Amino acid sequence: MDEERAGARGRGTLRGTLRAYVALTKPRVIELLLVTTAPVMFLAARGLPDLWLVLNTLIGGAAAAASASVFNCIADRDIDAKMKRTENRPLVTGEITPRAATIFAFALGFGSIFWLGGFTNWMAAGLTAVAILLYAVLYTLVLKRRTSQNIVWGGAAGCMPVLIGWSAVTGSLSWEPLLLFLVVFFWTPPHYWPLAIKYKADYEAADVPMLPNKVPPRNVAAQMIWYTLAMIGSSLLLIPLAPMGPLYIAVAVLSGAWFLWECVGLIKRADKGLSGTRLKAMRVFHASITYLSVLFLAVAIDPFVNPWM
Repeated sequence: MDEERAGARGRGTLRGTLRAYVALTKPRVIELLLVTTAPVMFLAARGLPDLWLVLNTLIGGAAAAASASVFNCIADRDIDAKMKRTENRPLVTGEITPRAATIFAFALGFGSIFWLGGFTNWMAAGLTAVAILLYAVLYTLVLKRRTSQNIVWGGAAGCMPVLIGWSAVTGSLSWEPLLLFLVVFFWTPPHYWPLAIKYKADYEAADVPMLPNKVPPRNVAAQMIWYTLAMIGSSLLLIPLAPMGPLYIAVAVLSGAWFLWECVGLIKRADKGLSGTRLKAMRVFHASITYLSVLFLAVAIDPFVNPWM
């Protein structure tokens, strides 16, 4: 309640307007995307990449992710108005008009593409354009309202920073970033579906066909386990291909086994008929973030301690 009053007092002021524009960009999503960008650049350089290049790639990547998020908020403002967790977003409250948000989204999008084209290379810039289109068009406009598998294929947009980071360093693509792309691709459903379980009522109210709305939690957890196994397999395939050293091997095996155990725990709780907070779906959601962060941290450190590279 105090936060709502503080937000209301801030509306109409310059600070409140700036805060509203930042909220449209979904900063927490940007942070998670950047977690996968920089480590891949270290792997691509087989050591320390040019730090100016890293900085410019992160700036361009953040702007691109922000652009995609703003486009998403514009298209989904009717949905957001029906969901408790999103009903205070700036386009719903009227703090920012759709026209202003659209200008902002295009400015960020084109800015990110030309920024990366100018400071890295045009392959990275082209992949950035693809990433924006995947999220703003394929996921938001085509899949989200039509299929319960929306996050599976729409989640490909969240995998693109891996390719962008690699191409910014090398100007090309190879099997290493493609495998890491698959890691993030298979990670996305077991990451997002626990959140959708928690906010199942919201998605039902907005008539968004998320998987937890269509099947019981036990079925959702079962699918999460298959995706997690594919994710772990992709992470392990990187070992002989890169090749990765003992540090990465240990982290990939141990963190993968731990996250798989968390998913198994979810299915066990579902089998017992637990629901709501007792299902502890958000425990798996937070575990997924820890897993991805730890794995990609190992990707970044491995080139410095790898005796086989």
